[in-house]
Amino acid sequence: MLPKGLLKEYSGSLAMLTRFMDMGMIFVAGMIAYYIRFQGIHFSPNYLVATLTGMLAASLIFHFFDIYSSVRGKGLVSYFFNLVQAVCILALILACLAFFTKSGDNFSRLWFLNWMSITLGLLILCRSSLLCALRYMRAHGLNERRVVIYGANELGATFAKTVQQALWTGFRVVNFLDDQAHSKPDYIHHIPVSQAPENLGQFLTDVAADEIWLALPLSDEPRVKMILHELRHHTINTRFVLDIFGLNLLNHSMTEIAGFPVLNISSTPMMGVSRMVKAVEDRLLSALIILLVSPVLLLAALGVKLSSKGPVLFKQHRLGWDGRVIKVYKFRTMYQHEEVDGAVTQATLDDKRVTPFGRFLRRTSLDELPQFMNVLQGRMSIVGPRPHALAHNELYKDAIKTYMQRHRVKPGITGWAQINGWRGETDTLAKMQKRVEYDLYYINNWSLGFDLKIIFLTFIKGFSSRNAY
Repeated sequence: MLPKGLLKEYSGSLAMLTRFMDMGMIFVAGMIAYYIRFQGIHFSPNYLVATLTGMLAASLIFHFFDIYSSVRGKGLVSYFFNLVQAVCILALILACLAFFTKSGDNFSRLWFLNWMSITLGLLILCRSSLLCALRYMRAHGLNERRVVIYGANELGATFAKTVQQALWTGFRVVNFLDDQAHSKPDYIHHIPVSQAPENLGQFLTDVAADEIWLALPLSDEPRVKMILHELRHHTINTRFVLDIFGLNLLNHSMTEIAGFPVLNISSTPMMGVSRMVKAVEDRLLSALIILLVSPVLLLAALGVKLSSKGPVLFKQHRLGWDGRVIKVYKFRTMYQHEEVDGAVTQATLDDKRVTPFGRFLRRTSLDELPQFMNVLQGRMSIVGPRPHALAHNELYKDAIKTYMQRHRVKPGITGWAQINGWRGETDTLAKMQKRVEYDLYYINNWSLGFDLKIIFLTFIKGFSSRNAY
């Protein structure tokens, strides 16, 4: 069995080994791409120079994208996203280099595309294998980092429990320290609680701690400064745990503005590359779906026209992204009428306003199909929180404190709440609360894969619903 401190002792060597492994994968990818294109493994000089140039450029670009920083405790999605970005930038820089040196005609474009694609595939495969091995070892007590938490309070206890349940991070809390330990239990989650010592540095040395985490309130600035002063002669890693568990945060993250660390308390996930990916997904899929269901659209429009007087489409004002008012299209499913005093009344079971054909459209969700035109216009997304009537927003925005956070993204035709059964009439506050919870879960966990999963589940079980009247 490996000694528990072996990987920690040679962590610098492991990082260097990872760099060499990446360069090797880039070289191997170039050879494989060359064999696919030319049916040979002996590089011609110009292809060898191009591959070596790519390796050198990659070493610089990967460092810039923080590819070689520790991923202990970090999300793997963002890590691999950075890797994909780095390879794309590498491909762009090499293509620009070939263009400006007028050497592009000396290389096969097919070879270049294969080289970059295989490089990305090999890097993801190798990194995944390495990370799985590290997570396995950390979960079994190897390559762990011993942590002392200063603050035996609710924040410290919650954080310690979270770390205990995530063994793969490789952190192990070995002790709590507190200025008022005599008023605390002897153990919290089976971790001993000790009185804060006079010589903090010596205590950390005695328990062989690798890190100390300060779980103190922001108001206790003098104590934080005192601890930092006590540790000024020590090189131990010191972290400050922000007390944000009581806040309803949306896509929170740390960033830096003009050198100042800033906590994003509430922000949209649709920024930068994510926004572009979402836009491409929406435009491509909506255009494809409209093309595929065009016969259904025509039949539904004809059915609406023949079943009752009035326009085929019903246009509703709804709140869109960032609270902007948009027009949402639906097939008209009710007889023409006017609401009393501008009120908005949701459809109910056996609602007399709904036409027989309209009832069929609502139960099968076919009345929503015109909203793919809203998606093409950029007003909506295929997946997102369902848009509610303006009057409902006014009703619920104060009753449910996180209600308006739904508008951090574009409204959708289908959503995580809908495929989990929270669609149709919301005649109680509890029902709307559950719908909002599912909507915010979607926003906090958005990814392209999550969108595709929701679209797939919508096709499987979303076309009919007992809650749709």
